[in-house]
Amino acid sequence: MSADRHAAEVVLGPAGRRLRVLCAPNAFKGTLSAPAAAAALAAGVRDAGAEPTMVPMADGGDGTLDTLLAGSGSARSDRWPVHGPLGGRLMARLGWLDATTAIVELAEAAGLRRLGGRREPLRASSRGAGDLIRHALDGGASRILVGIGGSACSDGGAGLLSALGARLLDARGRRIADGGGSLPGLERAELGGLDPRLPGCSVEVATDVNSPLLGERGAAAVFGPQKGASRAQVELLEAGLRRLAEVLERDAGVATGLRDLPGAGAAGGTGYALAVTGARLVPGAALVAEAVGLDAAIAAADLVVTGEGRLDGQTAAGKGPIEVARRSARRGVPCIAVAGVVESVPAGFHHAIALTDVAGTGEDPERVPRRLLRRAGARIVREAVRGG
Repeated sequence: MSADRHAAEVVLGPAGRRLRVLCAPNAFKGTLSAPAAAAALAAGVRDAGAEPTMVPMADGGDGTLDTLLAGSGSARSDRWPVHGPLGGRLMARLGWLDATTAIVELAEAAGLRRLGGRREPLRASSRGAGDLIRHALDGGASRILVGIGGSACSDGGAGLLSALGARLLDARGRRIADGGGSLPGLERAELGGLDPRLPGCSVEVATDVNSPLLGERGAAAVFGPQKGASRAQVELLEAGLRRLAEVLERDAGVATGLRDLPGAGAAGGTGYALAVTGARLVPGAALVAEAVGLDAAIAAADLVVTGEGRLDGQTAAGKGPIEVARRSARRGVPCIAVAGVVESVPAGFHHAIALTDVAGTGEDPERVPRRLLRRAGARIVREAVRGG
């Protein structure tokens, strides 16, 4: 039986109208962007005869720029030359929600995806993200949204600060080299040269983790190994981040509490550096949810479908799908998760479907994710109709 014939035979939704299904997934990392994942789910919802709406989600990590751009009909982006994570120059996108609200995605300039599979935990720098912020200020931004997930750097945001006018100097008064491996040699910090436009601009930082700068939950210990750092390199990076905080606190009067802010350890400590400039760190999923009008979309839905590449313990720590689930629960709308892999199902989801559950013989979820997401979307609607 065809999808259309099946849809015509199904009794859908309350009051005799078609079931309204909101598709609000995160990106499926390494396979599909959030807009592409939402479109695939929506196609399946439509196959089953329901009425889909799409609100792609993000949490400050890779794909935040595309998600915010997709959520606004007037949004645009342009491209600028910036410093790459290992030096040199590359072209990175800067987004605009409107004439005065810019979107910076750190991963555009300093993301792991910019290293082409390499891992350089001691050398990688956040400088390019600072370049993008400066371009946003040049363009007249009075508000900048900064997503800082997916980074390659563990430099405490030292590169970003330098791009914005800070002077970070060694014992001989020379600028220290870029990268977290150089931070133990930091002797003096001068922030007087920071871009004078920063205090007049509202900068909101979307973080996808709540780690502090230092310690066993901090930037080096937790995320250094993910960026290729050995145990000895993690210790060196931790020492460098501690030195950065100590020198900034001593020389520039930076409050000691900033090192312990939730999210200060995000992007190898770039969250900390942005807080030093006066930026406000916020949970990324909540920032994106507000920007894309998620609450209104949930209120208009009978059922919500979200998802990401892997559903596990980290999902509950503030990733996009759990934000969708919590907001859905507050409105009494059931929320179902779809993931490439379902390791555990955090509280808040009605239930979860793994793409392997809908895959046929020989279908690899990483190779045909659109097909399987479409199939999952249709299955969810049909199960909902049957009371599943």
